Amino acid sequence: MKMDIEVSVEEKNRSRLRLLIIARLIIITLFFSVAIFIDIKKTGFPVSVSTLNFLYFLIAITYFFSIAYILLLKIFKDLIINIYIQLALDVLLVTLLVYITGSLRSNYSVLYTLIIIYSVIFLGRYGGLIIASAAGILYGLLLDFEFYELIPPISTIEHDYNLTAGDVFTRILVHIVSFYILAFLASFVVEQEKKARFLLQEKESAFNQLDLLFRSIVESVDTGIMTMNLQGRIKTFNRAAEEITGFPFTVLKDRPVADIFPEFTAFLTTGIIKKQIQNRMEVIVKGHNGQKIHLGCSISPLKEKQDKQIGSILIFQDLTEIKLMEETLEKSKRLALIGEMAAGLAHEMRNPLASIAGSIELLRQSLQLKDTDERLMQIILRGKDQLDNFVRDFLLLARPIPVTRELLDINEITVDVLENIKLSRDWTNKIEIRCSLNEKVTAFANREQIRQVIHNLTLNAIQAMQEGGVLSVGTKSMKHHGKEVVEIKVTDTGCGIEEKDLKIVFEPFFTNKDKGTGLGLTIVSRIIDGYGGRMEIESNMSKGTNCTVWLPIGKEIII
Repeated sequence: MKMDIEVSVEEKNRSRLRLLIIARLIIITLFFSVAIFIDIKKTGFPVSVSTLNFLYFLIAITYFFSIAYILLLKIFKDLIINIYIQLALDVLLVTLLVYITGSLRSNYSVLYTLIIIYSVIFLGRYGGLIIASAAGILYGLLLDFEFYELIPPISTIEHDYNLTAGDVFTRILVHIVSFYILAFLASFVVEQEKKARFLLQEKESAFNQLDLLFRSIVESVDTGIMTMNLQGRIKTFNRAAEEITGFPFTVLKDRPVADIFPEFTAFLTTGIIKKQIQNRMEVIVKGHNGQKIHLGCSISPLKEKQDKQIGSILIFQDLTEIKLMEETLEKSKRLALIGEMAAGLAHEMRNPLASIAGSIELLRQSLQLKDTDERLMQIILRGKDQLDNFVRDFLLLARPIPVTRELLDINEITVDVLENIKLSRDWTNKIEIRCSLNEKVTAFANREQIRQVIHNLTLNAIQAMQEGGVLSVGTKSMKHHGKEVVEIKVTDTGCGIEEKDLKIVFEPFFTNKDKGTGLGLTIVSRIIDGYGGRMEIESNMSKGTNCTVWLPIGKEIII
């Protein structure tokens, strides 16, 4: 951190040095303008031509040095050397200016003080004392040389009085003492300013680190965090909140919460939190893509140091997967109960049913039935078939996923099922079958159970198209959630399923048909879950239904 501060100070000194060069050019330009004005007026100004020539020369030299300073900054990277060179030349140029403008009578000796001040700014106390010493020496030598006529005077300004050696010495002493006093005072102020700046930079650095830590914590947690002001406008929205809802913060910033998440308005009343609903609640919101998201939320007041509320902070978590797991667990419990009941019921019913069925068949063969008796016999046989189907479905529902599996050709099983489905009582010639079977669609599963899945789905499809339609069956290998799977899709153009029924179609005994046990989709769901697969149903009333099954190719589980 200290190194960063030192780098910052050096950069600031470079910037100040550039400003010094620019300021020097501005000042010397003003001198140049004054010299030109005096040269034009000539009369009324006690300045000789030689003095003006010297002044022009001095101005030209200063311009030359200023350009040289800029080049030195690029050539010599050592900033201290550049500063000392500029300060030394500035002291020399001011001495020449004092000499040109009358030495003892010149008022431009005040420019030494400016050099001393900015020397302290750049070099500190010791640098300022060195420059003050240089300025005092050059100024004293100039006045002594001119007083003892070692150098000729340039200025033609008349003497108002005769100066003695004591007067010259006093003037030199006053200037030297003032130079040193100014260097000490300026260094004291500059050092205090540097200490204050250093402490301020340390505080800023510590604050920035604390702010960075706070932001890192907020952005790293997997919980959505949103803050709002008293007007209900969104002020912050962390990374987890963006991932959960799908909304980027750039879209939500300063927008009213009620416009984006109207479900959250139940937590607020005109910016003040309702105390009775501060505890955790669950809401369902719509994400950026329109999907429904289950959120567990809690809200708290956002306060400043004076304990005054300045807004609200809303914390929420995505409970969608948890809700799905709860639904799956509940369904598993129901299926487990049905399985236990089915196993017992099938055991109790199958043997008597087989005896009844066999006896009826023997009676039918030995009896010569008339028309009425024949119809009664057909009714008995249909009832026997219904009971037999019912018991078979119960056994399929209760039967565990078999351990014995093999690599199956899904296309072969699909074609076989479609050929057999044409022999069912629900088939009608008004139904058109369209197949889209990709090559080499295989899965590691039990043949009979996969056949049962495809059979139940296609049977439901043709039963939904009593007036005819199109039955589309497709298979393909693909990736689903990063896993290699087989997709089986069965689509019909039948009556469709109502939206309210889509959530309960997998429950046992649910059916909208006059006949059937209501266990077909339950059995399919049971088999698919056993393989760790997944199934989805999409339907529109009067347009048809689309059933999609994803089965893992190997033994891995999709979800």
